[in-house]
Amino acid sequence: MDSGRALPVSKILVIDDSLLERRVLRRYLEEGGFEVEDWLPLSALEVADHVTASAPALVLSDFQMPGVNGLTVAKMVQKAAPDTPVVILSSFLDPDVEEKLRKFGTKRCIHKPVAGPALVKILRELLGEGT
Repeated sequence: MDSGRALPVSKILVIDDSLLERRVLRRYLEEGGFEVEDWLPLSALEVADHVTASAPALVLSDFQMPGVNGLTVAKMVQKAAPDTPVVILSSFLDPDVEEKLRKFGTKRCIHKPVAGPALVKILRELLGEGT
């Protein structure tokens, strides 16, 4: 039943060097009720300005990308928008890297592959939106 009230939609900024991965993540997140902006920074210097202009509720970033990695993304997001949570996706992260990521505001490291419903649930919990 539709009560006529629109639910607030959280905006997720997806950063990944793979167009296919950005499309898959967009589909998962849009099906989960999120607004999605996907983007590939060409350099670390772009991240802070883009995050400020985009004003996402959460940044979801791949770890390993040319020109910029997840640690740099986390640092730049923390600088530009310290209250914006960062979630890092990666096929492999060692514990030392995960610790460094957490020092720079990363709220969660998720190992790929991840199923769409599981990802949506994690992001909703981080945003305090429940399930």
